[in-house]
Amino acid sequence: MLACDMGRIRIGNAPCSWGVVKGVDGQDSLSWLQVLDDMQAAGYEGTELGDWGFMPEDPKLIRRELSARGLSMLGAFTPEGLGRFGCVIPTESETLAIGEEPIALRAARLLAEISADSKDKPFIILADDPGERSPRLRKAGRITAKDSMSDAEWDAFINDAIWLATMIRENSGLRTVFHHHCGTFVETAAETARLLDSTPPDLIGLCLDTGHFAYAGDDPIKVLRRYRDRVWHVHFKDCDGPTVERAKAERWDYVTAIRNGIFCAIGEGTVDHEGFYKELIAGGYEGWIVVENEAPPGRMPPLLIAQNDRAYLRSLGA
Repeated sequence: MLACDMGRIRIGNAPCSWGVVKGVDGQDSLSWLQVLDDMQAAGYEGTELGDWGFMPEDPKLIRRELSARGLSMLGAFTPEGLGRFGCVIPTESETLAIGEEPIALRAARLLAEISADSKDKPFIILADDPGERSPRLRKAGRITAKDSMSDAEWDAFINDAIWLATMIRENSGLRTVFHHHCGTFVETAAETARLLDSTPPDLIGLCLDTGHFAYAGDDPIKVLRRYRDRVWHVHFKDCDGPTVERAKAERWDYVTAIRNGIFCAIGEGTVDHEGFYKELIAGGYEGWIVVENEAPPGRMPPLLIAQNDRAYLRSLGA
């Protein structure tokens, strides 16, 4: 990888830091324009799209509002029911062959239009959507090897991921990163490794989320060292140690953990973000760090949280 100075890493935030989290009550009275205003005021340079439907499907409007605030569009988090599409790895002539178009494809076309004149090309941030009744949602943070998918389920999951990433590339020109996520069928470092080792390295990268690996019981620095060339996008999230222990002891599901503050201010939890940032610099990372602080609603105003997180990252040199 190319040598990197600290100026090559830029810092963004995401609407989830303002309570825009599917299935979790939050600051849903905030408009997308207010969130962008807050991001600009707190010193961030970019944003992700947020949950589908939070921002309008109007690329010209979004582009205008981003430009007015000096913000870049960085990506769209799009959970999909991977392994349930029943797709095969596509050929060059294959077209979309499922009943309902995946949100990931709609988001990819929207992002491609938003970023048409930009040097910054956003990512589709693909994750598993296991369904609201999935046992994985109930066991987030307590996953063992026996909770993983069968070999046949893994094959279907990987085929769908390759198919969808290929369709995204062909339809929009955008690249796909996979986001391991607590409460889904790719949560742990071992599950993430199986996915990455089974997919083309030029087609699917990794969105490494420090807080989700910490909640899963894994070390994000070790994953970064192992898959440095696959890490194309980074989420900074911190994990509150006492809340993690309580979540495990009381066997909380994922949504209950979020509501009770499993994630906390960057730098106040169990994640070694200073060490992780140094490892990014040492390895020549040149992408974005996106802050995600899914603090429970009412803890403090989201703008203040965003400002505090930005100040912490500045203390690291970011």
